[in-house]
Amino acid sequence: MNSTNGNSYDSGDNAWMMTSTVLVLLMTPALAFFYGGLVERKNILNQLFLSFICMGIVFVQWVLFGFSFAFGPPVSPGFGSFDWAVLRFGELYNPNYSPTYPLLTYCAYQGTFAVITPALISGAIVGRMKIIPYMIFIFIWSTVDRPIP
Repeated sequence: MNSTNGNSYDSGDNAWMMTSTVLVLLMTPALAFFYGGLVERKNILNQLFLSFICMGIVFVQWVLFGFSFAFGPPVSPGFGSFDWAVLRFGELYNPNYSPTYPLLTYCAYQGTFAVITPALISGAIVGRMKIIPYMIFIFIWSTVDRPIP
């Protein structure tokens, strides 16, 4: 597979990164079921939902502006800009992050880690916090925490 500017990508590297992306993404449901086994019976569904809601909220935040803040062209040391917001980089070749596979693959891979990170917090707040404040918290927390290297 070739990018639009003539840089060739290694299909084996891309396949391995996509496989790794799926494996990391499967960690979130596994974590949900693990935490579900640790809580009281009345909180099992709440715990499962707290972990699964991270997949939706954080991926939307990651696509809209999270990846751009974390890995985009820097505005100041450690903080990116809105240049890559809503994944506007297209088929950009970036040897700093993804020398042998597309930047979109790297974005998906890092996005799965952005999802699992706030899902880890859900084990500490099960039964103590309502869902709407938790949703607001993980959106703000993933916006503030993830871009910091």
